[in-house]
Amino acid sequence: MSNETDGGIQIEYGVDDKPPLPKSILLGLQHVAVMIVPATAVAYVVANGVGLEADAAYLVQMVLLFSGLATMVQAYTVGPVGARLPIVMGSSFTFVGATIDIGASFGLAAVFGAILVTGFVVEGLIGWQFKRIKPFFPPLVTGLVVVIIGLYLIPVAMDYVAGGSAAEAAGTFGGLQHLGLAALVLAIAVGLNMFTRGVTRLLSVLVAIVVGYAAAIALTFATGLEIVDFGPVGEAAWIALPSPTRFGFEFEPIAIATFAVLFLVSSMETVGDMSGVTAAEGRNPTDEEFRGGLFNDGLLSSIGSIFGAFPITSFSQNVGIVNFTGVMSRHVVGIGGVFLAVLGLSPKVGAAVTTIPSAVFGGAVLLMAGMVAASGFRLIVTHVELDRRNTVIVAVSLGLGLGIATTPEALAGLPSRAELFFGQPVIATALSALALNTFVPGDSSPLFDAAPVATDASADSETPAAGPSDD
Repeated sequence: MSNETDGGIQIEYGVDDKPPLPKSILLGLQHVAVMIVPATAVAYVVANGVGLEADAAYLVQMVLLFSGLATMVQAYTVGPVGARLPIVMGSSFTFVGATIDIGASFGLAAVFGAILVTGFVVEGLIGWQFKRIKPFFPPLVTGLVVVIIGLYLIPVAMDYVAGGSAAEAAGTFGGLQHLGLAALVLAIAVGLNMFTRGVTRLLSVLVAIVVGYAAAIALTFATGLEIVDFGPVGEAAWIALPSPTRFGFEFEPIAIATFAVLFLVSSMETVGDMSGVTAAEGRNPTDEEFRGGLFNDGLLSSIGSIFGAFPITSFSQNVGIVNFTGVMSRHVVGIGGVFLAVLGLSPKVGAAVTTIPSAVFGGAVLLMAGMVAASGFRLIVTHVELDRRNTVIVAVSLGLGLGIATTPEALAGLPSRAELFFGQPVIATALSALALNTFVPGDSSPLFDAAPVATDASADSETPAAGPSDD
């Protein structure tokens, strides 16, 4: 039964409601359809970035499996782990840049060793001490981090638009066939998102990739070019269990430090997504929900690293579906998690994803990267007053992040490990925004009192409030 909560939206099904099974299955599949493209894109991008194209299908498989397991734990909980909220989990773009850089420098063993150590340690500590840590990450800081994640991924997307590493090796990088496929995907995704409603709009990226993939297949048969190769799909098994320690473990201090900061950033994204879900009921999450949700992020990320899965965190687009449809049922999301886990046990699914040409993924990743950056800007503009103090923090943080992204050789004089750590645009932006917001007096600083709210008596006073002037 639908109801409207105080300050929330009209709820069709509450958190503990169970829609009829056929409807629950369709609603669960919708959640899967919305997140499967960006989640698998993370594995695809990393595999190509570190030169492990042969393992791309397995990495995709593990992303799907542990996204499903984490989603089910989030919906139903295991002891203190999980929030009992309709939160869909998946691999985040937050970790892509660092994973590629560290993987290229030290190998994926160092990546998975760092995730194993920092996943539950960092997010477990944050969940345990959440009340103390939360004031250090206001919308100004988290918004800047989200912005730089999106902006940093745009050059990666453009490399895919031009055909990726395979096209570079074949001498067709930037060829018209690649640019045309990417443009087709981008145009369809934007058109459906802007000019349609309902399910078509929600699935616009998925529809665009399907159309782009079909066009690539047609182009392969029409021209004889090897744009799509189905060989890996035929060779892949239908069912296969994950392989523990497939990539091994190494514990590089710089990799551990890098992922520790990134898990700190990721936890703030999860906090925002959990708040977005409960906002549908006109409330904020309880401390127990926050703690369980963060424990789930960290623990499943650490366990997943043993099998070759990248860090797992909440997916914002699925929060949008909850608010758009009014279906808050955690049981619906739990069904979606089951579908993801089942898909993750089939190597054929992973192999099928890897047959999608880089240019097709490029059109989608370009849009998703831009949307990530846009959502960060919206977070800042909506919740932050851009006075002199905050504008300077935005300028310095983005300046450092983009400067490092565009001219990484500027840090060549640093020791190699320091260069790798500070050469991550997300870390440069996050640390500078965190430090400036903490130590510069202002309303959002956790070390200084917020400006007092004017009372009726003081509102008529001509005495200015204490604090820095913005003249």
